[in-house]
Amino acid sequence: ICQHSHAEMRSWGAEAVTSLVKAALAHKFDPPLHENLRLQSSILSPLQELSSISYNDIRQKQLESVSYILQNNGNSLLHGWPTVLGVIGAVAKEHGEKLIQQAFQCLQLVVTDFLPIIRPAYLQVVVQVAAKFGLQQQELNVSLTAIGLLWNISDFFFQNRQRIKQDLDATADSDHIQSENPASGDKIKNPPPFDALWMCLFSQLGELCVDSRPAVRKSAGQTLFSTISAHGSLLQHQTWHNVLWQVLFPLLENVQKYSSSASTTRDKESTGNILIHHSRDTAEKQWAETRVLSLAGVARTFNAKRKMLQGLGDFPRAWSLLLDHIELSALCRNAEVSLAALKSFQEILQIGRTSKSLDEPDIMGQGIAVVEPHGEVMSRTGEVTANKKPELFSKGPISDSTDNDIPLWSAAWKVWLNIGAEVTKPPKQDVKMSGKVYLPSQNFLTALIQTFPPLFEHIKSRFVAADLHKLSSVLRGTLCVPVQNDASLFIIPSYSEVTLTPLQEASLAAMDTLIK
Repeated sequence: ICQHSHAEMRSWGAEAVTSLVKAALAHKFDPPLHENLRLQSSILSPLQELSSISYNDIRQKQLESVSYILQNNGNSLLHGWPTVLGVIGAVAKEHGEKLIQQAFQCLQLVVTDFLPIIRPAYLQVVVQVAAKFGLQQQELNVSLTAIGLLWNISDFFFQNRQRIKQDLDATADSDHIQSENPASGDKIKNPPPFDALWMCLFSQLGELCVDSRPAVRKSAGQTLFSTISAHGSLLQHQTWHNVLWQVLFPLLENVQKYSSSASTTRDKESTGNILIHHSRDTAEKQWAETRVLSLAGVARTFNAKRKMLQGLGDFPRAWSLLLDHIELSALCRNAEVSLAALKSFQEILQIGRTSKSLDEPDIMGQGIAVVEPHGEVMSRTGEVTANKKPELFSKGPISDSTDNDIPLWSAAWKVWLNIGAEVTKPPKQDVKMSGKVYLPSQNFLTALIQTFPPLFEHIKSRFVAADLHKLSSVLRGTLCVPVQNDASLFIIPSYSEVTLTPLQEASLAAMDTLIK
C-alpha cells in the first residue's frame, strides 16, 4: 500500500506501518525488548523497508517516526541502532533538501544524546552515516555540519577510549575476529578493533577531502589532520602502516590527480553572482588550495610521528614517495603550490619553523605560522598556538636517528638538486618566441636556497666534489633567473643603495655553510 500511486492511499499505509512500530516499541515485553535482539529487529524491519520506496511523502513519515522513536524509545534501542541509523542514512539525491535536513536532524540527535549508550560495535555505523551526510551534494551547510559531527565523534572516542576499547576487545574475542587460516595455520592480521574504528573515521574524512566543493574539502582536510595530530598516539604501531598507505598517500594521489585536471576558467554557473577573490575564482586555484593543505598536513604528520614511523619496515619507501610528491608539487607552475611544497620539504627535514611575514600567507590559509608540531596546540580548524615565537630554522643540527641513515638524506639531497636544476633550466627557443616563459618567483628561489644549509648538516659526511659542482650550478642558476616585473620594485635596490636581495643573502649563507 505504501507504494501505491495514489498519494492518500500511500499516506494511510505509511501511517499504519509507523503507528504499529511505535506501539510495539512502547509495549512492555517480558523479557524487556532491549534484551530480545530478534524481536527488536522484527519490529524495526518494516520501518527500514520503507527506505526502498522513492516517494518523498513516505520518506517524510518514516523520518518523523524515527524522530519520535529516538525521543521516546532511544534509551532502549540496544541492538536496534544499526537499523535506525540505516534509515537515517538512506539519503539520495532525489529526496531533496527538506528531507535531507530532516534526516540530518535525527543524526544530530543521535550524536548529541545517545552516543554514550550505543554499543561500541555499532559506532562505525555512526561514523559512516555522518560521512554520508558530508558527501551529499544537496545541502552545503549539512555537509559542513556533518564534518563537525565527525570531529565531535572523534573527541567522544578519545574521552571514552578505555570503555570503548575494552568492549570492542571483548566482542572481538567472542566473535573470533582473528581467525586461523586452515591451509597455512597463519592468523589473518586485522587491525585491533579500536584502531579499526579510528581507521574508519580517517578513511571517511579522506573521502571528504576530495569532495567537489572547496569548502567541504578544506573543512575535511583540517579535521582529518587535526584528528590525526590530536589522537594518532592512541593507535598501535603497526596501524600506522594502514594510515600511511590507506589514507594519507591515497589522499595525496587523488588531490594531485584532480588538481592537474581541474578547469582553468571560471564557471559562472556554479558561482552565480557571488564575488570570489581572484586567487580562488577557478577550479584549478581552488584545488591548489586543497593540494597545499593536504601536502602540508602529511608533512606535518611525518614530522610529528617521525620516531614511530621510522619503526615501520617500509618507512624508506614512504619517505621516498613523500619526497616524490614534494618534488612534483615544487615543480608545479602554480606559485602557491610550489612555495608550499618547499615549506613541506623544510617540515620533513625538521626545519619547518617558518615565521610568517606580513605579506606572505601561510600554507594552511589560517593566518597562523606553521610551527614545529611538538608542543603545538591545534584546533579542528587548523589554528596553531605556541608558547614562543617560531623561528625560521633550528639553531643547531637536530638529533634524530635518521641522521645516521644516509640513504634517506641522500634521497632528500637528490630531490633538492632535481628541483633546483629544473627551475633554473633556460627555456627552449620556441618557448621564448611564444612569450610564455615561466619564471619562478624570488620567494620560491630564496626558500629553495634557504633549505640547503640545514640539509647540508645531514649530508656533509658524504658531500663530495661532484655534489659541490651540482650545488654551484643551482646557485648560479637561481641568481641568473630574471626578477619578475611586478616584484622588481620591492626586491632590486635603487642606485643609491648598496644592499643584497634576499636571494643573494641566502646564496651567501649557503656558501658560508660550506666554508664552516
